[in-house]
Amino acid sequence: MGTDEVKLRLDKWLWAARFFKTRSMASVAVSGGKVHCNGQRVKPARIVQIGDALRIKRGILEMTVIVKGVSGQRRSAKEAAELYLETEESLSTRERQREERRLLRSIHDNAHPVGRPTKRDRRLIHDFTRNDSD
Repeated sequence: MGTDEVKLRLDKWLWAARFFKTRSMASVAVSGGKVHCNGQRVKPARIVQIGDALRIKRGILEMTVIVKGVSGQRRSAKEAAELYLETEESLSTRERQREERRLLRSIHDNAHPVGRPTKRDRRLIHDFTRNDSD
């Protein structure tokens, strides 16, 4: 973990904290407005400081984290998780969204049959379409 004297770019911190797989992906996300620091859109070269509030959007997931430590080295996931603290409202929002997606997925999976029709299904379809055209 780092101290207050360590100066580190935002894109490098995001990479070290394992929010993005590569530093270039982190840089593109910051440049594209997917990462905000203290409520403002920032550039990848912005210096990260302890206590900064970051809002990070990756796909459909959005997290709000507080920077607890600064490290320029990519370490294990356990050590990387010590670099930040996710806010309570962010955790509850992500959990609620995960539950909503799970429910929608289960509804969707049950609504549509999976795979090809069986021989019986094909006969029924064929009979239905043949009788419909007469």
